[in-house]
Amino acid sequence: MQNTVSSTAGPGSEATNRGLSIVLPTFNEGGSIQRVIDELLQLEMGDPIEILVVDDDSRDGTADLVRHLARQDARVRIIQRVGRSGLASAIKEGLMAALHPVAVVMDSDGQHQPSSVRDAVQALNSKKLDVVAGSRFLDHSEIRGLSHRRTDGSTIANRLARWSLPSSYRHLTDCMSGFIVLQLDRCLPLIRQVDVNGFKFFYELLAISRGRLQVGEIPLSFQPRLHGASKLDLAILWDFVVSLLHTATLRLLPRRAISFGLVGASGVVVQLITTALLMGLIGLPFQHALPIAVITAASSNYLVNNALTFRDRRQSGRQLLRGLLKFLLVASLPALANVGLATSFYTLVQAHALWAQLAGIVVVYVWNYAASSRFVWNTP
Repeated sequence: MQNTVSSTAGPGSEATNRGLSIVLPTFNEGGSIQRVIDELLQLEMGDPIEILVVDDDSRDGTADLVRHLARQDARVRIIQRVGRSGLASAIKEGLMAALHPVAVVMDSDGQHQPSSVRDAVQALNSKKLDVVAGSRFLDHSEIRGLSHRRTDGSTIANRLARWSLPSSYRHLTDCMSGFIVLQLDRCLPLIRQVDVNGFKFFYELLAISRGRLQVGEIPLSFQPRLHGASKLDLAILWDFVVSLLHTATLRLLPRRAISFGLVGASGVVVQLITTALLMGLIGLPFQHALPIAVITAASSNYLVNNALTFRDRRQSGRQLLRGLLKFLLVASLPALANVGLATSFYTLVQAHALWAQLAGIVVVYVWNYAASSRFVWNTP
């Protein structure tokens, strides 16, 4: 590698107005990161560059490898994060730490070709855009790194995402791209506002910008991963649904409240099914079946919220059991209100198990969200 140190001239000098920062978020990318960095350092951009690796405390030696590369070439920098994690937050932290006025965000697993950086920067400058994204779905794009099922799923997800975004972004074909180039002087105020719990950084940036950014696309040649497996899982899909609802509701409700509400809706189904089974199969009267169903639904809500809504504070082992007991304790007062209101409705208003339970469930949502957030998962 070339051992080069970028100039650090004072304010107003040419060095502060030119250059490219490349942000690479990593988590266990030791099998691919050196090749990606080597190829990026070989780009002939004509301006100073820095490669900023933001590592989520990888366990496979990624940070040590990047630190070794940084000792050989001062254009390589590393931020090793301990106690915080997440793709969107890593991208945000990298962009906030970037030295140069133009920044690139790309994957560190080899699926984004380094040659696309030059094309995107040229498009950004020649068309005087604020953001350029690499799209997997333009006419000249190529997808080699996704299965047909994943490609079809991404296409559907992009259609839903476009529907939720301002109309000025309807021309975009890949508003959940992981490859973007940004003019930082224009985008930094918005980057500060990006919700790091969101589904995709680019989508969140578009959502909060309210159509004010000039955004273009270039075709992307999407390659197979150099090493490892995709990190797509149920939690990421859950984040996508929450992000769509968050944007569709004008971002008035906290993301966690939306997630908590969706989990609560699943708890409603659990409670209704449990009540029906206890009454229908065992023959319990409604007044006896309802408390069991409420406790079952509350336990289900706790486990799902622990896995999805509060997964950054996920509890396990003995802590999981203690958390469940705390959750049931916190939920006991509204649960009693739920049982009392539903029973009163069933007895005095209408002997209809469905409507009686829904009347009780509506009463307890706000309390459960506020109290459990604070006392079970220790979030404000």
